This record gives sequence, C-alpha cells and structure tokens, in this order.
Amino acid sequence: MDRGKSDDHIVKAALALAVRAPSVRNSQPWRWRIGDRCVHLYSDPTRATDSDQRDLVLSCGAALHHLRIALAARGWSAVVRRLPDPAQPDHLASIELVRHRPTPYDVALSDAITRRRTDRRHFSSCPVPPGYLGLVTERAAVLGAIVRHATDWPRDRLVQTMSAGAQRHAGNPDHRPEPTDETSEPDFAELLVLGTASDDRLARLCAGEALSAVLLTATNIGLATCLLTEPLELPALRHRGRVGVLDGGYPQAVIRIGWAPTGAEPLPATPRRAIEDVLDPFDATEATVY
Repeated sequence: MDRGKSDDHIVKAALALAVRAPSVRNSQPWRWRIGDRCVHLYSDPTRATDSDQRDLVLSCGAALHHLRIALAARGWSAVVRRLPDPAQPDHLASIELVRHRPTPYDVALSDAITRRRTDRRHFSSCPVPPGYLGLVTERAAVLGAIVRHATDWPRDRLVQTMSAGAQRHAGNPDHRPEPTDETSEPDFAELLVLGTASDDRLARLCAGEALSAVLLTATNIGLATCLLTEPLELPALRHRGRVGVLDGGYPQAVIRIGWAPTGAEPLPATPRRAIEDVLDPFDATEATVY
C-alpha cells in the first residue's frame, strides 16, 4: 500500500489475525491481495466444501470481519465494498483503510480472536444469562443478520433437523462430515440460528461477518461456541429451519453457545495456513474496482 512500510506491516499483522477466522470444515477458502489503495478479499473455489459455495462465502465473510476488527484495534477503519465487480464473482470485497481511533470494543474483540476456539465438548448446565444472548443478537443485527434463540418446540424441531441432516449425509460416501458429535444431541448448549432476509451471495457474505461478531462477542464475555452448518446443507432441511425457527428468514448457520465444562482444559488452536500461503501478489489489472 502507498502509506508506507510500517502500515504494510500493520496490514499483514491484521491479516494474520483474519485467517484465524472459523471456516466450515477448516477449509480456509480465502485469498488476499494488498493493493496500492485497498486490501482485496477473494474466495478460493478450489477449497469449496459444497457445490453452491454457500459455506465458502460464509467462511470468507467471517474472515472479512476478523480483518476489520484487527485493523480497527490497530488504528485503521475499514471502508468495505462487497462484491465490487460483477465480472469477478470470486472478488468478495475491497477494503480501503481510513485512520481511526481504536475503541475499547475494537480492542476487546481483537483480543478475542486468538482466544476463540470451536468447542465441541458437552457444555455445562449453568444457564446463559439472557442479557448475554441479547448482546450477541444485537451485534449480529448491526451487520444485517437475524439471530433467533431456539427454545421449546423450535429447539426440538431444530434438533430433529440436525439429526436428519446427519443421517442423510451418513449415506453419502463423498460427504466429509463436520468433526463434531453434538449435531443430534446438543446437551445443555443454547442453540442460536443465524439467518438473513435474502439468500444471495451478498447475504451469505454478510452472514459470515455477523457470525464472526457473534463468536468473538461470546468469547469476549467468556462463553464457548461451536459453529454448525451441516444441518443446513440440504435444501429441504434449510426450508424446515426457515419455517420452524426464522419465520421466513433464510438460515445460514447454527451456533451452539454456552459455558465450557467446569474445570476443562483450554483447547489448542486449530492449525491455519501461513499468511504467505494465502497472500497473492497484487496485479492492478485484476482488481481495479475500489
């Protein structure tokens, strides 16, 4: 970028945090380019885990929000243009940097990036305060997403949907299941369904950003989380979740949220690709839209 070597160092440090974002089946389907004026986010179709790239775009959206938070904590606000070039569908966002005074919120969420883990263990029976669930819902709403807390019969319907998804995928030899044993019996975890008003590529990207906000907020206040998308990979099951939980919204992810088991050891970090492996040389002819 044209702001100097020190700023390039800040951008690369922020990217190193961005790639800590959760991704479906740890696919890490993103690529980045640092241009003269912007940082560019591209999807990597070779790492897609589903034919319609739903999970790919959701995962990239989470990385985009991680980058925005990491930059904000380091004194740069991100002005984002999503899907800036219709001729390049893999070009998901261009991010222009503007000087910014970090807020306590920015710093807290940035610090949560390295502490967040996908926790597939059985959660504690200690209830989650309603105010905590309200906070993560508000953070998602700011980014254009809907979050519904599934309780009573909607929860039962959702658990049935998750179980049905696992059973259907079990008969598909080409399907690689998520490494979790909580899809059919979510123990004491609260279940949140994150959705959007529409279901196009832009909506899925924004859903990923909202997902990141939910997970980092939960981490910051001490809650454990686990992202689930497998129950929503089949159209019939997505429709069941749409009618039964979101009242017409489009479900994009299910989140288990609660307290980690009492006395449990901290979870290790899941390996990520080195930043050099996801950072492409910038070619001005390939990304001229800002």
